[in-house]
Order: sequence, then structure tokens, then C-alpha cells
Amino acid sequence: MLIKLAGGEVIDPVNGKTRTRDIWIRDGLLINAPPGETADQTHDVSQCIVMAGAIDIHSHIGGGNVNTARLLLPEHHAAHQRRPAATPLSNAGWSTFRTGCLYAQMGFTTVVEPAMAPSSALHTHLELADIPIIDKATLAILGNDDFSLSLLRDNTSSAMLDDYVAWIVGSSRALGVKVINAGAAAAFKENVRSFSLDDEVPEYGVTSRKIVKSLQASVTRLGIPHPLHVHANNLGIAGSADTAAATIEASEGVPLHLAHLQFYSYGTEGKRKFSSEASRLAAAVNGNRDVTIDIGQVMFGQTVTISSDVMRQFSAIDNASPKKFVIFDGDGNGGGGIVPYRYKQDYYGSLQWAIGLELFLLINDPWRVFFTTDHPNGAPFTAYPELFELLMSSAARDEQSAKLNASALELTTLASIRREYTFDEIAIMTRAAPAKLLGLKDRGHLGAGAIADIAVYRKGRDVAKMFREAALVFKNGDLVVKNGKVTNYRWGKTLRLNPPADKAIVKRMKAYLEERYGLPLDWFTFPDSSIQRDEPFGEVPCNS
Repeated sequence: MLIKLAGGEVIDPVNGKTRTRDIWIRDGLLINAPPGETADQTHDVSQCIVMAGAIDIHSHIGGGNVNTARLLLPEHHAAHQRRPAATPLSNAGWSTFRTGCLYAQMGFTTVVEPAMAPSSALHTHLELADIPIIDKATLAILGNDDFSLSLLRDNTSSAMLDDYVAWIVGSSRALGVKVINAGAAAAFKENVRSFSLDDEVPEYGVTSRKIVKSLQASVTRLGIPHPLHVHANNLGIAGSADTAAATIEASEGVPLHLAHLQFYSYGTEGKRKFSSEASRLAAAVNGNRDVTIDIGQVMFGQTVTISSDVMRQFSAIDNASPKKFVIFDGDGNGGGGIVPYRYKQDYYGSLQWAIGLELFLLINDPWRVFFTTDHPNGAPFTAYPELFELLMSSAARDEQSAKLNASALELTTLASIRREYTFDEIAIMTRAAPAKLLGLKDRGHLGAGAIADIAVYRKGRDVAKMFREAALVFKNGDLVVKNGKVTNYRWGKTLRLNPPADKAIVKRMKAYLEERYGLPLDWFTFPDSSIQRDEPFGEVPCNS
């Protein structure tokens, strides 16, 4: 079928300046205008903005931690069913099926689950396969498991580490590698309760810095497009900006991605010894071309924090709201914690909200700063439309700031920043740059040959409404959303790397797993058929 989107204002930073032009789709791909041919289907988008489908590089949408959050909060399931529009803890009420629909309604077509324990990869992929419409990818967690720590302790060759990393990425069907509070989960088992960049893991004698640097180098040597995705030490505590600055400096000319920087941008000034260091860290990012970051923006309301950083989550249980939590320890990268939390418009919440916006607005290059709330940790991803409005309107920021804690905002630079994001910058940050960071050349732009993932937004003064209810969304050329409602669903696919497995590392892993767990290698591997669904799509309502 030949489809034409006629007369839209096309915002496509990869392929030139914004201009009014037609978009043509054939067999799920974008094509140049075919001379002399008439479209089988034409959509008038003359009063609309047209962008590529959006890409979220860091959102916790599947796996054991997400399901545990649902089990922990059954009251929010019932509340969501009775009054879905008024239930703030939507991430607990949503099914996996509903997740894909909600993303699609906002024009998102690709989402990365950034924290997959290799030991539970099969479960994670089976759950992600039940999320419709959007394509999914995962990042495999390394840096707290006995095998990698033993390699570093024994000063094994870099080739051996590379073989192990490649095997993990390939066998878990991941798109990249993430390290979470490197070494801290292993240290937690020895009753260590705080862990910094140059602290050593008991029993292994390796520092967090060495773990990060070794994995960073390995990912680079292997040619994995996405740099090592780093959840740094000391998340969420006063003074964490020192750790973030040291981690940025430690990139040392090698690409590095620092996750949810907002949660590390805290200083120790003021009466409460909790202040903003966003301007300092923004300057560090601006001055280091090798570093990319995502924000982890806080928005107000109820949510639930989900993390494999078991040390950090254990320290947060006193602040649980409601007063219940789950902390579990697993071998290597398999532990974590689920702690409900409500962000209030008090001193601390106001400061966190302002810090995220400071980072967005003070980091100059939209190609190196990525749009996330660390769903659901800073806020559910359904808060994205309101966040877009805050970035694009200084008046909207001023209006919200007037409702917040004045003493907190005085310790930030937010009031003095008048920058407003343009649609072009939004398209870079949410489309072009994520595709580049992940190595996905087939999306993030509207050039010929790209897959036809397209979001069409109706122009209007209400920016949040515009981004919340896309006028049209196409996934691989199929119309899936019309006027903010899902009209068709289809199954997305899993995006993964497939590095060849070295025979020696496979043999070594077989022996290691049998010795350590008494389990065969087959328990930790699975067929490709597990990672996606092949059923045809059709007209099934997303609220079913």
C-alpha cells in the first residue's frame, strides 16, 4: 500500500531544516515521492507537526521488579479499575498490554528496559513480548556478579572479559550493557551500607572505579553502539554531585552514558544540607564530549521506586509511602528493591523538580541529554507531556514554581534560566539522538529507507495536550493511533545485538554454572522464539 501524509510541517533534524512537505510510505518504509503515482491512502496533516516516532532510552517497563511492584500495591489495581483518570500510581495499575498503548498514544514507538538481570532474561523478554505496538530493547546488567568480579580480581586478560561481555549480551538478547552501583550489591552482602567510586568490594579487592572502567573499555572494544550505561554510586544522597563529577571525569576520552543525573545533582548547602549542584554538573557535561546523560526528572505525585541498586533501596525504606517495601538479594546482578514514594511540593520535592529542569536547560547540546523520568522512579512516563511543556515554556515553569517551596528554589538557578526548547530540539532529544546513541540507523528520522514510525501532532497552544494525544501514529507503516486513541494494535519486535559467542567462553561458562549453581548452561539460555510474538495484529481495544 502507498500512503501519503500531505502538507505537514516536518521536523526531521537528521535530514535538514524544518519545512512543509509530504511524507510517503510503502510496505512499512519511508520512500521518496514516487513520480506519477497516486497514493492508495492520503492523510491531510496540513495543520500538524510531523516527527519520527519517539524513543525512550530508559524506562522500567518489564521484568521481575515491575511485577513485584504490582504485587506490592494491590490497592492501586482496584483503584485504577474504578477511577483510572484519578489514580496517580498508574504504573501499578497498568498491565503490560496497556503500557504499549499509553506510549503509542504519545507518539513513542521504541522503548528500552534498562535493567535486565541476565539470570532472569527469559522472564523479562516474555513480559516485554506482551507489550503491543512499540519495539523493545534491554540492557544487560553486569558489574556485581561473581564471574566478572573474579575476572577483574585475578587480572584476567581484557580478551577474556570481552568474551564474557559478548556472551552475556548475546545469550540474554540485549542491546547493550548497564552497570548499577558497581560492586555495591556484592559489598552489600558483606554488610557494607555505603559504597563510593574508589571503595573496594570485600573479598574481591577491586574498586567501583575499576569495574566501571573495565566494562566501559570492553563495551567500546566490542563495538557495542550504546556506551556503557552507568548507574553511579551514592544515588539520591546529599553530596552525590561529587561522585557524579568524578564519574564524568573518569570517562577519560572513552564514551560513557550516565543515567538519571538528577538523582546525583545534590549538594550540601543550606540549613537542610541539601541543595542543587545542577549547574556544576551541567558544566561538566558541557565540557566533556564523551559523556551523554539522561535526566530522571521528578514530577509531583505518587509513584513507586524500582531499582536493582539493592544498597540504595535498602537505605530508602524509612521514607516508603505507603509504609511497605520489598528488598531482595540475589546472586550478582539479581537483587533489588521496590519502595513506594510520593513526591510532595515540599522542600525536597521542590528542589528535585527544579534540579532536573536545570540540567535540561543548562546542558547545551540536545544530542547529549536524553528525556527520561527514569519511569517510574521520578514519575510515570505518562507525565512526559507536562514535562515537554515545562521545557518549552518559561511561563509554565514560573507558574509551577510559584506553587513550590521558595527556600528550596532559592538554592537553584532555575528562575534565572529563560531558555525554551524548540520543536527541533525536542525532536533531537527524543528521536534523532536516542537512535544514534543506540546505533539504530533505521529510526529516529524521516529519510527514505527508515521504518515508517511516525508521530503526527496537531498544533495548538496547549503543548501538553498536543503531546499527550497524538493526532496520528504509524508503526512500521500501520496506523495504530488516531486522535489520541489506539485504533489498531500490532506486536512490536525485540531489538538486540547478536555477537558471536567464543567457544572457549561457552565451555568455561558451562563449567562455572554447573560448579556454582549445580545447573546446566541450558537453564541460562533460551531460543530466539521467546523474545517476540508473531501473531497478526488487529482491532483489539487497549483497555481490554
